[in-house]
Amino acid sequence: MSDGTSGRYRAGETALLAVVKEAEPSVGRWRRRFDSSASAGVPAHVTVLVPFLDIDRIDAAVIDELRELFGEHSPFTVRFDSCRRFPDVLYLAPTPDQPFRALTEAVAARWPEAPPYGGQFTEVIPHLTVAHGQQAHVLDEAEAALTVLLPITADVASVSLFVSDGDRWHQRAEFPLHG
Repeated sequence: MSDGTSGRYRAGETALLAVVKEAEPSVGRWRRRFDSSASAGVPAHVTVLVPFLDIDRIDAAVIDELRELFGEHSPFTVRFDSCRRFPDVLYLAPTPDQPFRALTEAVAARWPEAPPYGGQFTEVIPHLTVAHGQQAHVLDEAEAALTVLLPITADVASVSLFVSDGDRWHQRAEFPLHG
């Protein structure tokens, strides 16, 4: 979610996120310290698709299409019962992860010009980032503290559109899952 050069975000960039409010009490302090998106206004979440279309491409028709697309998916309950890692990233793994994969696949199929993570990964693994860009001992400390707080159970009933102003992310719209 950053441009990779200044550490700041690109104005007009958008993201589709499943906000996980239930995780915030457990992961919030770690995210504020070790996940730059938290201090930029992004709540605890599982990414559905980033980057999505630039904000200047999102008009009423796209909003209506997103509302219809997400409305075809049912709300679901997810558990975060383990910490896992990518290189220099600590995250909570959702179980099941298939509903998140289905949401990502649906958006990517409708807007192939916006592949998940800009197409840089062959497999998209749903996750809730807790910390990134830290040394192993920091990730170890966060993992030890979080493990005793697990599992976290959450109800996912919507996907939100967030937009960056260059410094902070703001929720622009929310799309309920109806099924």
